[in-house]
Amino acid sequence: MKSVSMLEFRKDAERVLQQVIKGRSFVLTYRGKAVARLEPLGRQSIDPDDPIYRLTEIAESGGALTNEEIDKIVYGG
Repeated sequence: MKSVSMLEFRKDAERVLQQVIKGRSFVLTYRGKAVARLEPLGRQSIDPDDPIYRLTEIAESGGALTNEEIDKIVYGG
């Protein structure tokens, strides 16, 4: 996987993103250290068994929950 520095990305972000759109992946570096990955998302399908689709089944009456509480209920942890 090719790397691209933050400086190079800032100077020519459009060219880098056009390559990502065409399917190429990059590692983005900042001060010589890898910090992020730039890669095409492609078509992502959601699994019909994803717990997020069952929220109405597992919902309880009562007060509002925080995002962390919801994540623990839905995804475990």
